[in-house]
This record gives sequence, structure tokens and C-alpha cells, in this order.
Amino acid sequence: MSSLTLTFSDNMLTIHGPHLPGGAVEICYMETYCRAGSTARDWGQTAMMYQAELLRISEDGKQVRMRHTVCDGTLVEHVITAGADEIDFRLTAHNPTDKTNEAMWVQPCIRVGRFAGSCDGCGGIKHLPKCFVFLDGELTRMPTHDWATEGLYTPGQTWCPEHVCREDVNPRPLSPLVPSNGLIGCFSGDESLVLATAWQPYQELFAGVITCIHADPTIGPLAPGESRDIYGKIYIVPADIPALLARYETDFPEHCR
Repeated sequence: MSSLTLTFSDNMLTIHGPHLPGGAVEICYMETYCRAGSTARDWGQTAMMYQAELLRISEDGKQVRMRHTVCDGTLVEHVITAGADEIDFRLTAHNPTDKTNEAMWVQPCIRVGRFAGSCDGCGGIKHLPKCFVFLDGELTRMPTHDWATEGLYTPGQTWCPEHVCREDVNPRPLSPLVPSNGLIGCFSGDESLVLATAWQPYQELFAGVITCIHADPTIGPLAPGESRDIYGKIYIVPADIPALLARYETDFPEHCR
């Protein structure tokens, strides 16, 4: 399998690989930073503006470094590294202000339409049957059982983990089900590959309507002067789910019950 590389332009982080369906996977990085109290509130009151500064892209396309300055003063340093079959994210969030920050979580929006055999950005839920979360310890395809249909914005689906307040997640229909772990993924159109993602710490799992999936990392709260290290992975691997789970559990031991 060919190694992965990265490019970044116009707020889109793109993963390249000749073996990928369509040759690439795009990520809106980041879609937005978010305030708490978001589940039943207009999205315009949750989304936070930020400025992105691209610091460096290595000549071989293996590493991207950037800095985000959120409108509440939160600073987030990003080191993103491409491996043979994964993208590794290392973030450091810091609050240099004299009050607790407002940016509680952030949304890397992974566009999986082409990967799933549909199209990116075409809207709707055509990608859902290829997507999955883990419920009761088992891989469960979407739409899952007890699929929620009521929310401030529809369609889509949000899963809130047990450690997060259910008032502080995406205002799409909120599933009554609690995910077994922090992994969310998608099979390729021919089901030979899996793209899956996880973050620590994480706020929610989310399947959106721009043919996207999310495992959204938690940023705050950060007291004045406080910093937090955050890390994440995107795996693009053969569709061997036991092998994927073993790797995920090694990389994210905090997520294992």
C-alpha cells in the first residue's frame, strides 16, 4: 500500500494516496471552534471565528504545522504528520488570557463521500450505509437502531459519550445511544478499505450531511495560563476490523472500558 501525503489550502487539509478512492480525502480543518451549551441553540451562537496561520509544509508532504488563534484568545498549535496508513495529529491548546476560555471543542470535518463511493459535498445521507460507530461493543452500521430524527437541525446524527454533558454537542438529532468507544469510521465503496478516526479527549461522534464524519476533539475549559495536549488519528487501512480495534486500543488506552 502506498504511503500517504498531505497538502493544505483554503482551510482544506487533503490526504493524498494513489490507492485512495478518488485519490484523496478532504478535511475541513477546522470547520469551527465551538462554545458549550450548543445542543439546543442556534449554530451561529456556538461557532467561533478563528485565524489560521500555516507555519510549514515539509517538502515531502509528510508534515503540516499551523497555528490557530480563536476569537476568545485561545491559541492552538497543530503538528500533523502523514504515515504509511495513518495521519497523526498533535495539538497543544493554550489560554494566554486572564479568564477561562470559551472554545470548548472543535470540528475537523472529514469528507468521506468519494471514499464511500458517492461524492463529497453532495449532501444528504447517501454515505451512511458505509459508515459505522460501535454500540454495545459491536460495529454498527448507520443508520443505527433508535436513529434520532428530531433536532434543531436535521438530518444527521450525534452520539454523546458518557463523559460529556448532553447539552454541549452538535445540534443535529442526538442519539439516545451512548457509543462504546471514540472510534467512528467508513468503509470504501468496494469495502476493501476502512477510514476511521478518533481523538483524545473527544466531545462527540457525529455523522453530518456534507457526506462527513466527525470525532470532534475537546479543547477546554482552560483556566488562565493553562495548556492541554490533544491528539488524534485518522486510519486508512485494510477492512480488518479486529486489527483496527487492536491498533485503536493501543493508541487510545484512555478509551478502553
